[in-house]
Amino acid sequence: MGIMDRIRGEFIDIIEWTDDSRDTIVWRFPRYDNEIKMGARLTVRESQAAVFINEGQVADAYSPGMYTLQTQNMPILSKLKGWKYGFDSPFRAEVYFVNTRQFTDLKWGTQNPVIVRDPEFGMVRLRAFGAFAIRVVDPTALLRELAGTDPQFRTEEVAGYLRQVIVGRLGNALATARVPVLDLATRQDVIGEALAEALTKELAPVGIAIPKFIIENISLPPEVEEAIDRRSQMGIVGNLDDYTRFQTAQAIEEAARNQGGAGEGLGIGLGMALGQRAAGGMAGQQPYQAQQPYQGQPPYQGQPQPGQSQQPPAAQPPPGPGSAGPPPLPTAEQWYVGANGQQLGPFDRNQLAQRVAAGEVRHDTLVWKTGMAQWAPAGQVADVAPLLANVPPPLPPQS
Repeated sequence: MGIMDRIRGEFIDIIEWTDDSRDTIVWRFPRYDNEIKMGARLTVRESQAAVFINEGQVADAYSPGMYTLQTQNMPILSKLKGWKYGFDSPFRAEVYFVNTRQFTDLKWGTQNPVIVRDPEFGMVRLRAFGAFAIRVVDPTALLRELAGTDPQFRTEEVAGYLRQVIVGRLGNALATARVPVLDLATRQDVIGEALAEALTKELAPVGIAIPKFIIENISLPPEVEEAIDRRSQMGIVGNLDDYTRFQTAQAIEEAARNQGGAGEGLGIGLGMALGQRAAGGMAGQQPYQAQQPYQGQPPYQGQPQPGQSQQPPAAQPPPGPGSAGPPPLPTAEQWYVGANGQQLGPFDRNQLAQRVAAGEVRHDTLVWKTGMAQWAPAGQVADVAPLLANVPPPLPPQS
């Protein structure tokens, strides 16, 4: 092999790039000190573009295809080099491969809430997050404005800048969309398309387009979401009177399954409340009945009999228009007993008397009922002391 053949072997004759990463946007072909041989093969694959840089200037750009580098298909570089007569010599140039496919699943989100004016809630603070895709549409503009001489320009180097542009546009997009907060979930795709178009127009000078912009969620502050939840609950409940009766019926059913103790007290109280409610409703619906004769004496029959008073017995006045029947029955006393560290009851007065007779309740036994401030020994409670009349007090302490 002669010296000329050895020199020719050092020339680059195949220029190509096979991308084995998922985030490289620009990759510089490693020329080192070798020169590119005139007649070398350039392979540009689909979703790629090749840009030649000569002495700091963009010389030529190639779309997908296979090229044999000659002066005929390198017009700009040939002009810069002065190859007027097709001089077939090697040349030095930097070759940058630009990935033109879509880079997907880039995340964005609002670090601080965006304040918008809602027609229903007034001024509200919104947070949003989602994903977007980017694509290089002008390789030379990207090299000039963003990538520069970076030998491996990745998505992470431009993602922060893109997120700032997105958040800056988001507030204006939500305000100009004029969509109420409650309808934002149904219009997220429309807002996303509008944002993609606006961002593509803004990023055109740097050679980047946003083909897809996705809004995954738009959220309100927690206190506003709680208020919306309460409003939704009121709408679901509907008629509060019907809902109260339904809840009462459920409570009675639960009390029936828990016989004794607090369940009986709850059942008695709810039953009386329902009875009073039903009596009030019936009294409001029934018409006024004819006046009944006085029950203590026979009805007046005209002329008085011998020995009787000349005046007829006074009739009982009819109930007023606002009367709803007799007052409710008094609630029975409910007593609770503390024995061996446990609370027993409730007991009515007869049941309490039975426990006194059985020796289960003595003078020092703690008792309590509604209205008492705290538990007290049975012998010190005026309502219970008469039941203990025949029960001896506890023995005094023995020396």
